Amino acid sequence: MKNCFTHISSDSEFEEKAFQTFSHQFENNPVYRSFCDLLYIHPSDVKEIQQIPFLPIQFFKSHQILSTTNAVQEVFSSSGTTGSITSKHYVTDLSLYEKSYLAGFKHFYGNIEDYVVLALLPNYLERKGSSLIYMVNDLIQKSKNSDSGFYLHNLDELATKLKTLDNQGKKVLLIGVSFALLDLVEAYSFNLKNTIVMETGGMKGRRKELIRKELHSILKQGFGTREIHSEYGMTELLSQGYSTGNGIFNCPPWMKVLTRDTEDPLTIENNNKTGGINVIDLANYNSCSFIATQDLGKIYDDNSFEIIGRFDNSDIRGCNLMVF
Repeated sequence: MKNCFTHISSDSEFEEKAFQTFSHQFENNPVYRSFCDLLYIHPSDVKEIQQIPFLPIQFFKSHQILSTTNAVQEVFSSSGTTGSITSKHYVTDLSLYEKSYLAGFKHFYGNIEDYVVLALLPNYLERKGSSLIYMVNDLIQKSKNSDSGFYLHNLDELATKLKTLDNQGKKVLLIGVSFALLDLVEAYSFNLKNTIVMETGGMKGRRKELIRKELHSILKQGFGTREIHSEYGMTELLSQGYSTGNGIFNCPPWMKVLTRDTEDPLTIENNNKTGGINVIDLANYNSCSFIATQDLGKIYDDNSFEIIGRFDNSDIRGCNLMVF
């Protein structure tokens, strides 16, 4: 079951896999089982995916979230300020992550070999515990293009390469953290016609936080592009959502986003209402596929979604159910 999530092609198939995954993780993930037990929820009681318990994401900071006894191959960790507690995602099968992001990229953008991948991110050696860097490093390798690479510390070379490749009509993916993209457009002007500019979020104290609309407006003007794309992923997940513009994201077929009531974390909201973002990620078979994030967002009737903000720590409810 665990290796066939990329073959999902319908809502009914997704639900069947979600129920199978829930049963597996209930039986094999001690932390998740304890959380479900405290809620008095058993797989036999669950008739629809909205009834599956979503584990608060904060538990990745305090517990090993594993649904297998297999050896850990990689530990991905979130970035954080000095002294802060970071999330850790213990990955026992990197092939599931690779399968997910490669199939996800192909689903939204086509063959990676058609692109030159330019990364405005720390390179793999600088930020070895980052799941994003792991993914982008592999996309760079899979592109099989000598121009692909990391360029965070060499904006002059990147600016020249971007203009040259774009003028040559090459398909280019420029992927970067928000503050670095802003640095680039403040130092250089562009008029890109064949380049996808994708931001992955992240000011991390480097700049004043901007709302997405303001950020994208600055970047569109600076790069000369009609849209700014975005990636929605996190340390605790093995799948990503993508936006091709306007901050509206879509998921690959094995990932689904729901919203929960901000006052009652066990109640799933209807579409078009702002709530806490819950994610089902069926690639996360060996960890936990049902995660309540700290993001606030809205789901639309076509299953696309928008991220509106984040909970303050004081607004997080439901985590005090389980402190041990």
